[in-house]
Amino acid sequence: MRPSVINEVLGQARLLKKGSPLERLVAAEKDGTWSSILLWGPPGTGKTTIARLLSRVKDAKFVELSAISSSVGQVREVIEESKKLREVFDRSTILFLDEIHRFSKSQQDSLLGAVESGVITLIAATTENPAFSVIKPLISRSLVFHLEPLPKPDLMSLLERARISPMGLQGRPFEPKALDYIAHISQGDARRALTLMEAAAQSCIGEVSYQAAADASESTIAYDPDGDAHYDTISAFIKSVRGSDPDAAIHYLARMITGGEDPRFIARRLMILAAEDIGLADPQALVLASAVANVVEKIGMPEGRIPLAEATIYLATAPKSNRAYLAINQAIADAESGEVPPIPAALRSTGAVGYKYPHDDPRGVLAQEYSELKKRYYSPSAHGFESVIASRLKAIGEILGR
Repeated sequence: MRPSVINEVLGQARLLKKGSPLERLVAAEKDGTWSSILLWGPPGTGKTTIARLLSRVKDAKFVELSAISSSVGQVREVIEESKKLREVFDRSTILFLDEIHRFSKSQQDSLLGAVESGVITLIAATTENPAFSVIKPLISRSLVFHLEPLPKPDLMSLLERARISPMGLQGRPFEPKALDYIAHISQGDARRALTLMEAAAQSCIGEVSYQAAADASESTIAYDPDGDAHYDTISAFIKSVRGSDPDAAIHYLARMITGGEDPRFIARRLMILAAEDIGLADPQALVLASAVANVVEKIGMPEGRIPLAEATIYLATAPKSNRAYLAINQAIADAESGEVPPIPAALRSTGAVGYKYPHDDPRGVLAQEYSELKKRYYSPSAHGFESVIASRLKAIGEILGR
């Protein structure tokens, strides 16, 4: 059901309007020089379709790889074959790399030489903002096009095209309410809309009812890495870890993994949680979360699910404290409101007078003024290692006369 010509692409009228950079590429001479292209947008918005149609315009060899399952070795093989094809037959190669954000920085670096020399024309697709997921040298060598979710009228047109097509459902009748529901529940994802349509049609004989469409939507995994499910699931995941429920947390982790969530995003959120919600109750939590993020970056998926699960269980069962988080927030609020008294003379870098060196005292602490701002920002909890910090602060307070 993919469009066979660029004019059949639905939902991206802004990108394909006359005179736009993408339209000019389509209208260019087949032997014209192209920049590489980054297609950024949610799933099911036409990234792969547009890449394939562009390859036909250019009359180039089209090679398709997914960053989820491909290695640097495979990319290098494509580059070597592209060099031979250009030297022997004077024919160019378009490499379509789907999910480029799943490639590490070093993996993306391996593309630079071939892109710069024109050995390949790269068309890369990503569901993440390239500014955060693609290395800057690749962005600077590429035209970036942002695809939007398909508007509901375009999804309805797509569904009707599939319904009447001899290669689709061959005129199968649908209740109007059923098609409207599928277009609504798909949230701009053409692939999901067609999947639901097919599932609904297979579940009944004759006219496809609204109920069949509703049942089909409930039977599919409703996880869109860029939609509401993305935000709801990561929210439930973090709150389960914060709430010390490892089983619920592992459940939501599994939902994100099976739904195609970027494991690096999950790892980043675990690092934030380790700092914000566990803090000094277990100082090793942030160390472990950071190490897991590094491991996931290096080994990728599916193996990355194992360290992610280990981190999730460790953080869920760790003692919790947000006292450091509250302390820095309050201190920043005071600084922004103008509570910035002069730095005591003894603490200044130049002209310091009367500074007492704490190591000169066998206790390692000496009474002296460190700030005119007499506020206590950090008050440790009684959880985990913070109970030890609390006893230390009590002893320090007695020495400092607080």
